[in-house]
Amino acid sequence: MEALIFAWRIVKHVKSNAIVTRGRSPGGCGAGQMSRVDSVKLGASKARDLKHAVEGTVLASDAFFPFPDGVEEAARVGVTAIVQPGGSVS
Repeated sequence: MEALIFAWRIVKHVKSNAIVTRGRSPGGCGAGQMSRVDSVKLGASKARDLKHAVEGTVLASDAFFPFPDGVEEAARVGVTAIVQPGGSVS
């Protein structure tokens, strides 16, 4: 829960389908992507580039997940919990 709260605070400063992974430090941010799946992939890739393990991390997104593909990708790379705003504004 602590990691989710931390990630939620960070993600509000990283815009456009931002994805933040890691515990108490931002491990990888996948921002500026039109696709939430691409944001997850980019965040995981950046975390790995920085030699951070993605497995067992949490994910925060500034956008809701309208389809399961972003959540499925997060699970595939090892994310264990997700916080996101939920629901569409439209």
